[in-house]
Amino acid sequence: MVDSPVYVIVGASLTGAKAAEELRTAGFAGRILLIGEETERPYERPPLSKGYLLGTDPRDKAYVHEPGWYDTHEVELLLGVRATGIDRAARTLLLSGRDPVRYDKLLLATGSRARRLDVPGADLPGVRYLRALPDADALLADLRTAKRAVVVGAGWIGLETAAAARHHGADVTVVEVDRAPLRRVLGDDVAAVFAALHRAHGVVFHFGAGVRQFRAGGVGRLAAVVLTDGTELPADLAIVGVGITPATELALAAGLTVDNGIAVDAGLRTSDPDIYAAGDVAALAHPLIDRRIRIEHWSNALNGGKAAARAMLGEPVTYDRVPYFFTDQYDLGMEYAGWVEPGGYDQVVFRGDAIIQDGASPQFLAFWVAGGRVLAGMNVNIWQVQDDIQALVRAGWAGREVDLGRLADSSVPLRALIP
Repeated sequence: MVDSPVYVIVGASLTGAKAAEELRTAGFAGRILLIGEETERPYERPPLSKGYLLGTDPRDKAYVHEPGWYDTHEVELLLGVRATGIDRAARTLLLSGRDPVRYDKLLLATGSRARRLDVPGADLPGVRYLRALPDADALLADLRTAKRAVVVGAGWIGLETAAAARHHGADVTVVEVDRAPLRRVLGDDVAAVFAALHRAHGVVFHFGAGVRQFRAGGVGRLAAVVLTDGTELPADLAIVGVGITPATELALAAGLTVDNGIAVDAGLRTSDPDIYAAGDVAALAHPLIDRRIRIEHWSNALNGGKAAARAMLGEPVTYDRVPYFFTDQYDLGMEYAGWVEPGGYDQVVFRGDAIIQDGASPQFLAFWVAGGRVLAGMNVNIWQVQDDIQALVRAGWAGREVDLGRLADSSVPLRALIP
């Protein structure tokens, strides 16, 4: 009698949950184990810095599936369990406090961890990070009483949490070592839009400095953030958002190829043919962009898990989705598609007015262009255009140019520009 195949997924995340779901959708009848270090069942991360943190969405909205879904679909959900090693020769996964489990195929969806600041006072009550659902629980409780918040880092998490802090009524200062928010991602022109947006809502920026110390007050709780330029900012809450690090330890110990993430091919296969990786932790040899990139956003977690499941089943998979992410800050909603390195473009072409007037968020499109090719595009408070933007990006990365004058002309439908 032949044992039924066993597919093991390490990482009870959006990626892992969607991979398990896709396996069952595709008709896989073998055993599925979904293993996670956290004690929460799989959830999505965007609500943690958006609706839930604002207090406008319930906590349960973050979960990927209802509690009974895993039993109904015969997915063994092992929570609070840490994978400690992979015996590739024996195709066995080692677990802390449990017997090893055999696998036929293994998916690593271990995600990433928030970077921590190694400065005095970093562990004080009142210093918060945001990565996991319990982090959001604690931060939401603090935001409801905070009077003065300092946000360290002006990336997406930093700006979204700054908006949440203003929503809850705190005075907010954002500290950033660079000269503008999101500058490495968006460049100076579009970064200026986000700086103006937050200033219009009362946020103060402090650029060109990092954190030297979190200083405690008389009750042993955070009282001030001391910056590297000597500035001291009074604060009863500090939110640190200085990036994430891929959780590659398991892969490294197993001897898998790691290159700023677990290196995978276009079919999400690692250097071991029985092991796959997807989500934040995967460094994908992207077929469209023709280089290895790691994508840290929700859509990649969602779609990468599904694609990995199909690949594990032996289907031909070419994972070439256009990188995509979105943000909501105050009354500004934005979608971004594409990929561009800092300085890897000639200009940003705007369609519409990107100037914030009377505190109202603008409506515009922006395109990052190199040699007449659209490498990335963004729609701000303009909807139903994302498919066309992604088509332009695909064409751009395939080497096709567009007329930049028509690209900037709002009277020309985007669809008319798609080669």
